[in-house]
Amino acid sequence: MYRRLSAILFPIATVLLIGALMWGYQENQEKNAILIKAENQYQRAFHSLSFHVDKLHGELGNTLAVHSNSTGSQRKGLVNVWRITSEAQNEINQLPLTMLPFNKTEEFLSRISKFSYQAGVRDLAKQPLTDSEMKNLKELYKSSEHISKQLQEVQDKVLSKRLRWMDVETTLANPNSQQDNTIIDGFKTVDKRVGEYPELDWGPSVASIYNKRSVKKLGGKPVTVNEIKTKAAQFAGVHSPHNIQVTENGKGTEWASYTAKVQGGNKSESVTLDFTRQGGHLINYWSDRHIGPKAITHEQARESAAHFLKNKGYHDLTPVTYDEYDNIGSFTFVKKNKDVLIYPEKVSVRVALDNGHVIGMQASDYVYEQQDGKARKLSTPKLTLEQARKYLNPEYKEQYHRLALIENDMAEKVLTYEFGGAINGSKYRIYLNADNGNEEVVEQIRDGHAKKTSR
Repeated sequence: MYRRLSAILFPIATVLLIGALMWGYQENQEKNAILIKAENQYQRAFHSLSFHVDKLHGELGNTLAVHSNSTGSQRKGLVNVWRITSEAQNEINQLPLTMLPFNKTEEFLSRISKFSYQAGVRDLAKQPLTDSEMKNLKELYKSSEHISKQLQEVQDKVLSKRLRWMDVETTLANPNSQQDNTIIDGFKTVDKRVGEYPELDWGPSVASIYNKRSVKKLGGKPVTVNEIKTKAAQFAGVHSPHNIQVTENGKGTEWASYTAKVQGGNKSESVTLDFTRQGGHLINYWSDRHIGPKAITHEQARESAAHFLKNKGYHDLTPVTYDEYDNIGSFTFVKKNKDVLIYPEKVSVRVALDNGHVIGMQASDYVYEQQDGKARKLSTPKLTLEQARKYLNPEYKEQYHRLALIENDMAEKVLTYEFGGAINGSKYRIYLNADNGNEEVVEQIRDGHAKKTSR
């Protein structure tokens, strides 16, 4: 009996064992294939980074080598610098450097990219490179040479020692591991060297991109936790502030803020509000309640959002865009100064389309862009509406127009004519400079995304 049973089970066990071994072998092969693919991608990104930084050094040299009156060659060189720097930034993002301090080098490349782009897109015949900008280019030329040499040294070691980037990931995840640290040490050296470079005058437009909006411009004095509880209770419409939980964020820093959590009547739902510590300005509000099926129209949702803002003390705001997703309508309102829409001072409002209640509001831009309670001083357009229209594509079918203050690619606030319309089967918003007709911003409006609202 046992002999017969073993005669039956032995072949089955053998088949199962062989199957398990084959499955394990296949899994191991697939794992190895994934690791090899990841390693190849890391190696390609690293060697491409070294190549492009060296190329960047050469292109900066070419730009400096041409005559100052050769604006065409200068512009071509600056555009190439911007393109090469963008590629280098992309390659850095492909490397496993999230836990490795390389932020100074990344910011340095980002500033080069912004500087070269903004200098390259302007008319150098009318606005030639200044002495300060030429000085910047010379400093960047020297700095890029140092970075290139250091990366090439790391590259030589990687090739000669056959180092693997997968080991870098392991070392970063486990600092106590005994893996070779050549790559990590090399990148730390590069970043430390970049941090020692002299500070350059990048100009106001580039610097404004990296200078965080200062809370020092906010009105009012620092507020206390109890004051935040009172503000949160008033905004959320609850009678007592005692049960409101308040958390302080970034304590001791310039960017300190408060988060208040208000529990609703139904304990499964709550409202959260964020306030600045300086002045106690509300910058964010949201409810976590469940949203049911859509039951109201776009117009009803817009009226609800407008009524909510007016009731909460936000006046002279106009809805400019609308987006709908997952039974939630999202409106963007901007400040209106006479007939001009002030896009930097914007508030986003989210409305639940099941009952029309506002379930969220984002007001940080509105808070930080306020002019201490004073109305902005706006210039008078040098172009009339009819003159501005002549700068549009003749095939562009205008649907609406309005004056708008926007922030352009140069981080400058400019007065524009906003034209909404369509061309080539697609909808666009085109913002033309109200003084010279230049196209400051062109936005395509895709179906299902933000749409222009009626005024």
